Amino acid sequence: MRSTLIRSLIATAVIAAPLAAQQGSPAPAGAPSAMPAPVVPEVGTVAPDFTLPVAGKDGIAAEPVTLSKLRGKVVVLAFYPADRTTGCTAEMTKFTNEYAKLFGDGVVVLPISRDSLASHASWAKDMNMPFMLVSDTAGVAAKLYGSNSMRPDRTTFMRNVFIIGKDGKIAHTIVRLNALSEDAYTALGEAVAAAKK
Repeated sequence: MRSTLIRSLIATAVIAAPLAAQQGSPAPAGAPSAMPAPVVPEVGTVAPDFTLPVAGKDGIAAEPVTLSKLRGKVVVLAFYPADRTTGCTAEMTKFTNEYAKLFGDGVVVLPISRDSLASHASWAKDMNMPFMLVSDTAGVAAKLYGSNSMRPDRTTFMRNVFIIGKDGKIAHTIVRLNALSEDAYTALGEAVAAAKK
């Protein structure tokens, strides 16, 4: 009787498995689920506000940065995956070495990643960066700007850049900046110059 019960259970499982697959059964516990597509704020809309801690070459700043308090200046938000990685180092090297050409006076550059303030301070000091790095460990700003990674197995940010005009509105966006393309930096410099007018 026991063997008959076992055979019956096995037969039921064999029949149920393909039916469940056809009906789109949920992923097993712990399996990555599909991520919703991020929503990037549109040009012309007010830039979503945030307050987050910052660090630079001189260490961790005593006060966090609040985006809305920078009204009257052009602000460049540059989301990037992680400190000291190849693409991010190329990007921040370009930002540092060509700061005057790309940004110039009256522009606040705020690169943002999930890295800690200690990591930011160390990296900024090693590269002598002329700007502060924003620590968004919880992904607060990244979510507001649709810059979280679309891959469920990654906690980094997409390399998106937002240029915010003096009026606090988004003037230009570059989704997935190519950190190794000279053309990308030329376009960035032109967009910043246009926002400064």
